[in-house]
Amino acid sequence: MKKTLLFILAIGFNVSLSAQKNKQVVVSVNTPGASIQSDMWGIFFEDINFAADGGLYAELVKNRSFEFDAPLMGWKETSLNSGKGRYLVYNSESGNNPQYINIVSDVPEGKYGLLNEGFRGMGVKSGNKYNFSILARNNEKSPASIYIELRSAEGKVIGQTQITGIEGEWKKYTASFECTATDLKANLAILIQGKANIDLDMISLFPNDTWKNRPNGMRSDLVQLLADMKPGFIRFPGGCIVEGKVLENRYQWKTTVSGLTDRKTIINRWNTEFSHRSTPDYFQSFGLGFFEYFQLAEDIGAAPLPIINCGMACQYNSSELVPLKLIDPYVQDALDLIEFANAPVNSKWGALRAEMGHPAPFNLKMIGVGNEQWGPQYFERYQIFVKAIKEKYPDIKIISGAGPSPDNDMFHFAWGELRKLNAELVDEHYYRNPEWFLKNANRYDNYDRKGPKVFAGEYASHVKGTANNWEAALSEAAFMTGLERNADVVVLASYAPLFAHVDAWQWKPDLIWFNNLISYGSPSYYVQKMFATNNGEFVIPALSENKPLAGQDSLYISASISKTTSSIILKIANVSSKATSLDFSLEGAKAIQKNATLQLMEAVDLTKENSLESPKNLAPSEKTIAIAGKKFTFDALPRSFSVLRIQYK
Repeated sequence: MKKTLLFILAIGFNVSLSAQKNKQVVVSVNTPGASIQSDMWGIFFEDINFAADGGLYAELVKNRSFEFDAPLMGWKETSLNSGKGRYLVYNSESGNNPQYINIVSDVPEGKYGLLNEGFRGMGVKSGNKYNFSILARNNEKSPASIYIELRSAEGKVIGQTQITGIEGEWKKYTASFECTATDLKANLAILIQGKANIDLDMISLFPNDTWKNRPNGMRSDLVQLLADMKPGFIRFPGGCIVEGKVLENRYQWKTTVSGLTDRKTIINRWNTEFSHRSTPDYFQSFGLGFFEYFQLAEDIGAAPLPIINCGMACQYNSSELVPLKLIDPYVQDALDLIEFANAPVNSKWGALRAEMGHPAPFNLKMIGVGNEQWGPQYFERYQIFVKAIKEKYPDIKIISGAGPSPDNDMFHFAWGELRKLNAELVDEHYYRNPEWFLKNANRYDNYDRKGPKVFAGEYASHVKGTANNWEAALSEAAFMTGLERNADVVVLASYAPLFAHVDAWQWKPDLIWFNNLISYGSPSYYVQKMFATNNGEFVIPALSENKPLAGQDSLYISASISKTTSSIILKIANVSSKATSLDFSLEGAKAIQKNATLQLMEAVDLTKENSLESPKNLAPSEKTIAIAGKKFTFDALPRSFSVLRIQYK
């Protein structure tokens, strides 16, 4: 009995020693492997969750040109001092914005007009300047004036101006004023005083402090969050928005360029997509159009990646197809888009780009054909696009799609077809739970190195019953180490969707959340930022027991070097609830600086989230830590993601 007890104690002692033994990780600094694309980590923009109108596009007036299916959606009557009148919506039946409103004020005294509610209200700030514009014409010989009042949610006037001398022909009028109070849910009144008969259209209000102070510009705080990520590319305009529920409301880039009055408003395909989040007031004004997307890409240093419709509507909705004999206009749209982006100013579409204020080319290098179509009909159309694009623009890289699933029969069929067609880049999408992301960190370890490259074009970890918490973000970080380790296969990657309005979302989780005044990045945002701002140039091996760490003992590690900055970059995700000590050995490095930079995100509570009230409740910290030399110990904290940058020779 005594011997048995001693034996059991001895076994227990050995197990304890084994548990305490540090994990050994050998990093071969002098064995650079696959090169990592400088633009590998990008962003995906789609007009979902009020991401464009009501979001990134800084216009405060909803339905500014009365082109919604219900022309007065967003508007209602208002009056002051016993003002009385009436209104009618007219349709000129010409151009892309044929509708306008006629307002008649019937009494000599008082004011009568319309009130616009904005996009779930108008977010305005005290001391800020606001720029108003309108198209108007006077139907009477007597002088006419328009009074503009910005009102708080309680009805108090917090900004005002007026426009006088309205003439008898259509003309644009502008005015500016300063706001005297901050309000999340303000609205805008357009009033006529005295007897008058006036036609109005394109009623607009913009904050003066748009990104780069551009008129008709973008919301500065939202663009700044994107710029801070230093994304390698921006994919636009989607997503399912490219397809449309039916082809009639697909995204057509040519109706989103030139002057604002030439841009055709259409219903947003997310308008009634989800019955539990129906948004009947969701339309696309295309004030944020293809020119602005290209300009945004340039502003934030990202490569533009437009996706074009391939003659197929959403297969989840109508599955509408263009017959192959009628596909030519769709193909021509793709060719013309490349010309718009890259051609000299003496070309048709290059001239339009120059007219819009950008004579220099946008340097477009890649384009996507279709979003997430599947089946034989897609590949029939895809081949037609590839042939036409390559004949005229052989250097343009073409991205194809493998459908909406990462592992079903249609996915495998797509890959079979795309291998036969020698596709350059295949777009894979995965919206799955955290367990899937953890299990698939080695997904690309055995992909064919000589086959098509992969674009991880849409992915996000979905936790049931919540939006963006640490559990989701940490599982994404673990998965992304697998993408980086396989940078010879996966060359581009982007989380999706990008933006969500807290009062008008249809889909979650999302990378960035906002209301009408402020915004914040989710934990997933900071994970994406940590990868993009710490992108190496070459993958290097980081092995434990001669294997990459892709889930063993709940650890996920990727390693890279930047020869430009002489940096070793280690990305370490520990998804366990326990700390783990790692003994690193940096083989092949001649000398190591004794101080390294550590960026760290960690929270034992996997439900931890950020919010408007606590925007950085979970965000990376940064500090300098001591490194003993080429051999050092690093403690990976419980449920943490770390990026360690070490200077070397």
